[in-house]
Amino acid sequence: MTELRTKTLAQIVNTNYKTASVFEKYNLDFCCKGKRTLQEACGEIKLPVDQIISELDNISITGDIGLDFNKLSLTQLADYIVITHHAYVTQQMPVIFEYLQKLTFKHGEKHPEIFRIFETFAAVQTEMKLHMEKEEHVFFPGIKKLEQSTTENKQQNTQSFYLNSQIEVLEGEHDHAGSMLAEIRILTNNYTPPADACTTYRLSFASLQAFETDLHHHVHLENNILFPKALSLFKKRNEASLN
Repeated sequence: MTELRTKTLAQIVNTNYKTASVFEKYNLDFCCKGKRTLQEACGEIKLPVDQIISELDNISITGDIGLDFNKLSLTQLADYIVITHHAYVTQQMPVIFEYLQKLTFKHGEKHPEIFRIFETFAAVQTEMKLHMEKEEHVFFPGIKKLEQSTTENKQQNTQSFYLNSQIEVLEGEHDHAGSMLAEIRILTNNYTPPADACTTYRLSFASLQAFETDLHHHVHLENNILFPKALSLFKKRNEASLN
């Protein structure tokens, strides 16, 4: 499907969630940088766009694409993010932190890059905790209330600049977390353990890779589906109140 060239990465993943696996394979950022077209994204890192399209086409003919996130309400999508992605992050961060702590103690002298990996992940852990608390206690309840008031046709005092500013802050935090994990990917040579790696070493790198993959899906759902849907609902609500 040559029309994929001019579609954004976010649009492609929104249409078929399984296509994210192709973008993960080639390190094509479909979450924080999902507004680029496939042609633009491939051009930036000199990937043959026809090859990527071919792989995306193979994904597209598999049929079952699972849950259609575009059809979920704001409440359903926010709850899915908390139950699936926030729960995963909360469970995995202390596990990975402990793995990396052991590696710095046992292998840091021979592999000094481990210190930087540990330090960067510790920063990710601190920021993600605060970020998820902000979403679960402020932003998600706010958009759920907006959706409920719209459904019940009640007045809602949320102001557009406030909603926009919240989203801008959250997107900025997404960008920062993504850049730190991208740095970890570079430091780990794309999560490739050294030849002398022990089991904990290999498990650490595999866990970091899975964590980054989950974050990409997590951020995509928010940046490219949840946030635009919230802004769109607010705009419609505003327009209706003026009529």
